[in-house]
Amino acid sequence: MTVHTFDLHFQNTPGLIAAYLLECGGELALVETGPGATLATLRAAIRERGFEEKDVRHVFVTHIHLDHAGAAGWWAQQGAQVYCHPNAVRHLTDPSKLIESAHMIYGAQMDSLWGDVLPAPTGRVTALADGETVTVGDTPITAWDTPGHARHHHAFVAGKTCFTGDVAGLRLENCAYLSVTAAPPQFDPVAYEASVDRLAAAGFERLYLTHFGEITDVAWHLGRYRERIQEVLGHVQECHKTGLLAEQTQKLYRNAEHAVAAAAGVTEVLWEKHEMSNSTAMCADGIRLYVEKNP
Repeated sequence: MTVHTFDLHFQNTPGLIAAYLLECGGELALVETGPGATLATLRAAIRERGFEEKDVRHVFVTHIHLDHAGAAGWWAQQGAQVYCHPNAVRHLTDPSKLIESAHMIYGAQMDSLWGDVLPAPTGRVTALADGETVTVGDTPITAWDTPGHARHHHAFVAGKTCFTGDVAGLRLENCAYLSVTAAPPQFDPVAYEASVDRLAAAGFERLYLTHFGEITDVAWHLGRYRERIQEVLGHVQECHKTGLLAEQTQKLYRNAEHAVAAAAGVTEVLWEKHEMSNSTAMCADGIRLYVEKNP
């Protein structure tokens, strides 16, 4: 299996969202589609690498958040088979609720951020159960149910390689700061830690993060990420205990994360890229929602 990494240049910024084209014994598979707003970039990148878009017959999406699967419907409409978590199927075939929710959050920025979100034909979406395998060419690709960031989240495993979606977090430019992907509404630290432990026990040689790129120091990354889940949960639990409001919690969370990032050598320019890709305000809200339900 040969992995081709495509930088989707989300918001005209490199290194924020990746899609992966897998060359598997003469067949092609795509892992993650990115949003509709970057579809033209992805299509051009596939052609520039010497492939034809029509030859991409298998598309794997880790979960239905728009930065990961916003363009999945387009690929399905071209005849590709889209594979996803069972709880993601209805959102891919009818994305109206996704679109409505995103409009409430992003307002006038919706189109520029995410572009078109097209429905996938029902027959072009296949739900994969935990441990179920699809063979593409000469490569078995297995779905692992990995909740924590979202309940409808799969990681995809091919031998000693794992495409992690958001379950192994966000790590830009291979820096030492790992940002916990915790946007609302489904952050669950207990499930998250169990998913990370499952990845760690597998002994993968490499991870491919959607945000962003190949990771080879797998044991360190997953061990540190597990610690980070507890750290960010602790930030918000302390805010909750002292009765801070949402905006105050967002501010303190941002300051705490900025300090962790700076200590890891993250520059201000790189910090702003982190904020573009994984907003601390949104993550604070996601964790706060869990803490309020689980005091």
